[in-house]
Amino acid sequence: MPLGASPVERIRYLIEITRNTQASFAKAVGVDPGYMSRVLSGKLRVTETFINRIVVNMGVSKEWLSDGSDVPFPRQSSHPDIRPEAGAPVYDIDISAGTTPLSRMFTDERIVGNVKLPGINESYPIVRVSGNSMTPVIQPGSYISIRPLDAEAPLPIGRICVVVLPDYRLVKYLRRSSDPDMVTLHSANPAYDDIEVRRADIEGIYLVENVINHDLLA
Repeated sequence: MPLGASPVERIRYLIEITRNTQASFAKAVGVDPGYMSRVLSGKLRVTETFINRIVVNMGVSKEWLSDGSDVPFPRQSSHPDIRPEAGAPVYDIDISAGTTPLSRMFTDERIVGNVKLPGINESYPIVRVSGNSMTPVIQPGSYISIRPLDAEAPLPIGRICVVVLPDYRLVKYLRRSSDPDMVTLHSANPAYDDIEVRRADIEGIYLVENVINHDLLA
């Protein structure tokens, strides 16, 4: 969450990290989905009453929600969707395999463990990467912490991302293409050629926040 973010941006962030839809979040805090939509679009201001509803129903820090101070969920928080003591959830998901939307795969049944390390945001899922197209940056079988990006957000050019396309998912560097309607997917492994894809075909992007490389010793 960047410094200087507005209360609306913090509400959007809260919806993201609690893995809610806009409608389910509205239901959780006890407001009409239409009202929530108007607040998030800037048509209605964020009132003190609305902030208090979120604080009470989601267990979030009022100081954080109001002005960005404090942290979203103080350590004593008991909100069921946040596991501050357990660490970031590790899912039994190979990010490069299958076409099922990732948002439908992040279920409790797929959690195989938790990771608690400095620098790893415990709100973001950790998934496995197969293949060697991103070596030596990401070794085959290693894990990555990923953050979903808003559909309206600018493409994070130069960063490693999980790119979701209609028929497959890839972990690649994003690079600008000479064609403004296209984007270049670049591998760290020089044995792999660049891939050009239409921006309009990208169904989702997850920013790789951390890479957890490991070697299994015999």
